[in-house]
Amino acid sequence: MTDDQFRAEKQYQSSLSIAKSMLEKNIITPEEFALIDEYLLEKYRPLLGTLFSHINLTS
Repeated sequence: MTDDQFRAEKQYQSSLSIAKSMLEKNIITPEEFALIDEYLLEKYRPLLGTLFSHINLTS
C-alpha cells in the first residue's frame, strides 16, 4: 500500500466513523448514512474500505 493509498484509507475510515456515530445518535437516518458512505467511497476510493462496503452497518 502506498502512502497515498494509506492516507485515503485513513480519511475514509475516519469520516465513516463520524457518520456512524451520527447514525447511532439518530442525527442522520440510515438512508443518509448510506448516501454518505457512497460519497466517501467515491471521494477516497479506499482499498480496504471497499471490502466492507457491501455490509449493511445500519441494522
